[in-house]
Amino acid sequence: MTNNQMSQLRRPPLLAERIAETLFSEIRSGKYKRGEKLPTERELSELYGVSRPVVREAMGHLRQDNIIVSRQGSGAFVAEVPTSVFRLKSHDTLEAADVRNIVELLIAVEATASGYAAERRSERQLQVIRETVDNMQEAIESGGSGVEEDIAFHRAIVEATGNPVFLDMLDFLDGRVRSFIRTARQNSARVEGLLQQVGDEHAAILHAIENKDREGARKAATDHLNNALARLSLYKPGWDDVLEVAES
Repeated sequence: MTNNQMSQLRRPPLLAERIAETLFSEIRSGKYKRGEKLPTERELSELYGVSRPVVREAMGHLRQDNIIVSRQGSGAFVAEVPTSVFRLKSHDTLEAADVRNIVELLIAVEATASGYAAERRSERQLQVIRETVDNMQEAIESGGSGVEEDIAFHRAIVEATGNPVFLDMLDFLDGRVRSFIRTARQNSARVEGLLQQVGDEHAAILHAIENKDREGARKAATDHLNNALARLSLYKPGWDDVLEVAES
């Protein structure tokens, strides 16, 4: 490991998550084979230049995801059965290319969900979506970021699909990814007009769902996420040449 890599690993926060990501990448690359014993905590702590408790926490993350297994008295091993775990970096360790890739995933999930919601929503579900938009607008007008109202808006749309798998994926993405985008959303309050732009984008999604316009809802959701991607470059100098929008 280079000195630069060591320096990066020492930077807070979520050092254990960084170690877990490094180990996961090495397992995926084949450095550690299925069934192979991993270095001890002491060896890993020396290798990465971190404390043993940090290594222990990182191993716990991988164990929880069934990437590694522990054998009493023998140590930790790469799982024999290939894992199907879907693991994303924590939002504090994301780089520009990671965010671009994640937004493409969000588009695949949320744009499709918005289309299904337009087709399948009940009048009651439509009313709930309307209320979240109204609440978001009120929050913006009162000087807030509207982040919590934003969360409720997207959840209401996914619930209107009638597909619980979409809701499970939303929960996963909320926990692992959205916090990064929400951080930029909160910072939008510093740029005049940006929060209102976000509100207008949500209104466009609502309008399509009201009209049972599946393709319109899909496109409005795609445009919203692409615009969110563009807005991120305002808060991350040097990202503007990497954060390119996806196709609608």
